[in-house]
Amino acid sequence: MHQPPTTFEVDGAAICSKRMHAGIEVQQLADRVGITASYLRKLERGDRKHLSPSYYVRLRAALDATDEELLAPTEATQ
Repeated sequence: MHQPPTTFEVDGAAICSKRMHAGIEVQQLADRVGITASYLRKLERGDRKHLSPSYYVRLRAALDATDEELLAPTEATQ
């Protein structure tokens, strides 16, 4: 039986790029996702790399993005 991941490793630069392209401020996106602006900034800088599934789903929806756009590259995708 396949278990869903416990966290998603995200690409902070991609999050930042998508957010800026969409014209969304850090605080606005953080509010939509349900995380603090401080945590979002840490994700974008790469200081933090993981999101729980529920927050990742909200982030992806808020940015109208795909997994390919937001997830950190894995060895299989490099």
